[in-house]
Amino acid sequence: MNDKEFIEAIRDHPEGFGLNGTYYPTAIFLTGIDIGRSGGLFRGFREWLVVRRGELNSLYWHQLVLLDVFPDMRLQGWKNPDHLTPDQHHEAVEHLFSLVLEFLDVRSDPRQLGRMYTQYEAMYAHIQG
Repeated sequence: MNDKEFIEAIRDHPEGFGLNGTYYPTAIFLTGIDIGRSGGLFRGFREWLVVRRGELNSLYWHQLVLLDVFPDMRLQGWKNPDHLTPDQHHEAVEHLFSLVLEFLDVRSDPRQLGRMYTQYEAMYAHIQG
């Protein structure tokens, strides 16, 4: 099973992985998988999200995903399950999996991945002067 198939399996059967459909536990579960793979699963994911957003920031990818789906969301207390409604949890989890799968396509194409890192570095160089 490749990475994309594994993520699709989690998305399609979250209860089989002990997930209940809420955003923070799903994001942390995926973080655990990434850590178990020595950071290789999501290497570049945060940078890719930053490039998509078009602005440098110091946010974790977990927060960037939330801002991508809910641009006006206040992030204070974002880990609290009551911070999102049940419908928002569902939407955030679906969006998370959509972004991860899209990123895995980019990650698997050396040219797309190289372009993304070039854009990220250009953004970073711009703020350094």
